[in-house]
Amino acid sequence: MTDRELMDVAVSMLRRSYCPYSHFPVGAALLCEDGTVFTGCNVENAAYGHSICAERTALVKAVSEGRRRGFVKLAVAGLSEDYCWPCGACRQMLWEFAPELEVLCANREGEIGRAMLRELLPHGFGSAHLNGED
Repeated sequence: MTDRELMDVAVSMLRRSYCPYSHFPVGAALLCEDGTVFTGCNVENAAYGHSICAERTALVKAVSEGRRRGFVKLAVAGLSEDYCWPCGACRQMLWEFAPELEVLCANREGEIGRAMLRELLPHGFGSAHLNGED
């Protein structure tokens, strides 16, 4: 799957977003090494802290379907002027399963920016830290 095809899947998720408070729809598509794609959109809640981002929705769907590894690329689409990069909570959740993940982000013009998750979350916290293996 090309980067543009993966981003098109993420863009298609924008219409499924539930964002009556922020009015900021986000779509995501998480690509696995075998070609499987898990999608997500942001789902807001009147109790704001209970909202979930598109990136975490896609990841949680993948994990709930039995995936724990093999995630290679994440596409995130938003309608803002700037690129729609994952928030800190999403970066941490993604780190748990795929610290080597490539992240593609699009703006409303369809331009794509890219970064490795390690660039977005330097010195990420993972299970090795819990085991004293820093």
